[in-house]
Amino acid sequence: MTRVIHTGDTHLGYQQYNSPARRRDFLEAFRNVAEDAVSADVDAVIHAGDLFHDRRPGLVDLQGTIDVLRTLADANIPFLAVVGNHEGKRDAQWLDLFADIGLATRLGPDPEVVGDVAFYGQDFVPRSRREGLEYEFEQVPDAASHAALVSHGLFEPFAHADWDTERMLEEATVEFDAVLLGDNHKPDTAEVCDTWVTYCGSTERASASEREARGYNLVAFESAADDSEAASEEASGDGVAITRRSLTDTRDFVFVDVELEEGEGIDRVQERVRQHDVEDAVVIVTVEGEGRPVTPAAVEELALDRGALVARMNDRRDIPDEAEEVSVSFADPDAAVRDRIRDLGLSDAARSIDETVRNDELPDSNVRESVERRVRDLLEDDRSAFEPAPERAPADEDVTTVADQLSAAAGSGTEDTEDTETSAAATADNEPPTDSQGDTAEGNTAERDTTGEAESETEPGRDADHASLGDFA
Repeated sequence: MTRVIHTGDTHLGYQQYNSPARRRDFLEAFRNVAEDAVSADVDAVIHAGDLFHDRRPGLVDLQGTIDVLRTLADANIPFLAVVGNHEGKRDAQWLDLFADIGLATRLGPDPEVVGDVAFYGQDFVPRSRREGLEYEFEQVPDAASHAALVSHGLFEPFAHADWDTERMLEEATVEFDAVLLGDNHKPDTAEVCDTWVTYCGSTERASASEREARGYNLVAFESAADDSEAASEEASGDGVAITRRSLTDTRDFVFVDVELEEGEGIDRVQERVRQHDVEDAVVIVTVEGEGRPVTPAAVEELALDRGALVARMNDRRDIPDEAEEVSVSFADPDAAVRDRIRDLGLSDAARSIDETVRNDELPDSNVRESVERRVRDLLEDDRSAFEPAPERAPADEDVTTVADQLSAAAGSGTEDTEDTETSAAATADNEPPTDSQGDTAEGNTAERDTTGEAESETEPGRDADHASLGDFA
C-alpha cells in the first residue's frame, strides 16, 4: 500500500488582515502538515499548488519553507508539487529552485513513481489557454499499479467550476485512478468517469467564508495483495481510499452571527461578542436583521479589548444613508505648492529642480536620473546656485522670491518656466526608456493577478482564477 498526504493552498507569506501573526500562522499550518507526515510515516507529501500566496514571497517566507521541506527530506519523505495560480511565474518557478537543492520534485507529464503509484502533474492553466490544451502524459511504468494526476484549478463538478473534468479525463493519454486537486479551499470529493476527484482544502482560513476546520487528505493506494478495509473511508474504490484529516492547532476563528430585531442596536451586538471566548482569536462579527445602524469600530474595539488578535464586523444590511448631503470642495494644489515654496524661500536652482520633479510630461522612471543630472549641471555652472533666496518683507519690492516667480508664471502663462521645462524635457529625451517597475509587472496585488495572460474573476469562497502559466507541457 502507498499512503500519501494530499495538501495544497498553504498560501505561505499571506499577511492576512495586515497581521504579522497571521503570516506566521500560515507557515505553522504547513509545518503541522509536515510533522503529521513524519509521524504517520507516509510515503510522500503531494502539494496541489499555491504553496505561496504571492509569486514574490519574502525571504523570511522562503527560509521558513525550506526549513519545513528539510523536515520532510530528513525523514526521506519526498515532496511532490505543481504550480498554482497565486505563485505562477512566466519563467522558472520556486519549485524549480527547491528541486535544484533536492527538497522537492515538480510534477509534470513524466511520471514520478512513489511506491506503486505513478504521479503526474499539471500546473494551473489560465482559462484562455485551455481550449487547445492537450492532455498528453508519458506511459505508466510497469513498476506502478496506479496513476494519479495532481493539478490546480476549479474543476467540475465542484463549486465555481470552469474546467471540464470529463474532457480532461477522456482526452488524457493515461487512465488515472485519482485526481488530487488544489485551488478550491473547501474540501470535497466526487467520482467522475470512474475516477476519484478530490480537493484537499486549504491549511489555513484565507477568508472569513471558510468556516469549516482546515486540514488535508490522506490518500491510500492499495495493491492487489492488500486487504482493503475501506468501508469506513470517505471515498474508496478501485484500490483508492481517501480520508479527511483536520489540523487542530490552527488559529481559532470566532464567528459571531447577530440577527437584530427592530429597535436593537450596538448593545445587542456587543452582548453577543461578550458571550464568546475571543482570546488570541480572529473574530468575525456578522450583523443582519432589522435593527438600528451599528458602528463597526465600537464592536471591533470591544473584541480587541477582550484579547482578540483581529476583529472585523460585517453589516450585511442595506441601511439607507439618512445623513444630510455634504458639500466638498478642493483647494487648488498648485496654489498650495506656491504658498509652501514662498515659505521655504527656495533658490533659483531649487526652483528648477522642483519644476523638473513636478513636470507631468517627464516619465516617472526618469525623474531621479533627470534631477541628478540637473544638479550636476547647475553645480558645474555656478556653485552659488543653491544659496537660499534673500529674505524680504512683503513691502520689499526690489527682492523677488521663487514663489513670486511661480505666482507670476501661473498668472501670465509659462514664460518663467519655459526654460526649465525645456531643459527637463531635453534631459528626458536623452534618457533611455526605463521600466520603473522592472519585472514587477508580473506581481499580483493582495490576491489578484494583473498579467495579460491571466484571467481574473471574483467569486465568494474561492481563489480568483489568475496567475501566469508555468511550464505545463
